[in-house]
Amino acid sequence: MVKDFADKVVFITGAAKGQGKAVALAFAKAGAKIIGFDLEEKIDYPAYNSGNSEDLKALKNEIESIGGECLVFFGDVRDQVSIQAAVKGAIYAFGKIDILFNNAGIAAYGLSHELTEAQWDSMLDINLKGAWLTAKHIIPYMIEKKSGVIINNSSIAGLRGLNRLSHYSASKYGLIGLTKSWAIELAPYNIRSVSIHPTGVNTPMNDGLASMEGSTPQEIAERSAGNLLPVPWLETEDVAHLVLFLASDKARYITGSQFVVDAGLLSA
Repeated sequence: MVKDFADKVVFITGAAKGQGKAVALAFAKAGAKIIGFDLEEKIDYPAYNSGNSEDLKALKNEIESIGGECLVFFGDVRDQVSIQAAVKGAIYAFGKIDILFNNAGIAAYGLSHELTEAQWDSMLDINLKGAWLTAKHIIPYMIEKKSGVIINNSSIAGLRGLNRLSHYSASKYGLIGLTKSWAIELAPYNIRSVSIHPTGVNTPMNDGLASMEGSTPQEIAERSAGNLLPVPWLETEDVAHLVLFLASDKARYITGSQFVVDAGLLSA
């Protein structure tokens, strides 16, 4: 196996499940050291189960079983204290952070005029503020060593509006603004910033959204995806392949850009 990231340290938020877990495992298999950050227990909104301490510990065990190195930290991306502790712990252990995958996020249905202020705030704070807050504490270390890559996990909802997902879409559009602004601010330090935009991905989040609908994940995917290619959704590995490419030296001159992996949805 080629160890393309053997000298790299990767910080991943929302690492316990879904896309974050797949990206963590892919980087670990490619030789990177992993810092996984996720919740210790589920939050109130949305109501479905999110990653927790047991899931994050299982990720650590899986990475170590294949000979990799992984540190895990529990916390909420809205909480500056827990983010600071995780970043400082990573620097103490590994001396640097080369790659940040801002992946932590939630999704929930609701008509814009029926959302509560608390629901709006939770969506924007986790999906957008959490990405900024995490990067805020990592960027100074990247500037110090004059290199780094920030990959923000947005969505097709960051490129077009979606029914009953206005607060989700607003948060994902916001990530594009962060991505482009960071690309400008950080280019003098050889730090790149890009965003990715998946269509629906086969993750536990689909189970949660389905439970809100009284449907199965497959029914929701087939009803809502509209992909040109004959698949209802992506697999988490499809996202991981894109993230690893964008973090690699093969993408060394790519910054400020948006990368769609949508099975043709936006072209339909």
